[in-house]
Amino acid sequence: MDLKDQLKNLFPNHKEDSAEVSEDSNNDLWLQDAPIICKYEKRKGKPITILEGYTGATEDFKKLAKELKTKLSVGGSFKDDKIIIQGDYRDKIMTMLKEKGFNVKRVGG
Repeated sequence: MDLKDQLKNLFPNHKEDSAEVSEDSNNDLWLQDAPIICKYEKRKGKPITILEGYTGATEDFKKLAKELKTKLSVGGSFKDDKIIIQGDYRDKIMTMLKEKGFNVKRVGG
């Protein structure tokens, strides 16, 4: 008996569809024609990656920021319609966004 069977015995009324719905909601981001700009800067001697140029809803951009931060296991923030990620993760971020269907343009270095 594996863990899923044990959980089904303990919680017979629990629906497993809720996890699948949350994953599908991340794919509902509004795709745009203009590319998202991925920049690299140094602030106070530390590298950061900046994403800007998203023309959809700010809530979607915040969801995208949270997803990127959790997948990369790094800190960051969302300010002034820009996603700021701590560290130089341009290549990884660009591949993630391309898999989602976004056009990404690399700027600088």
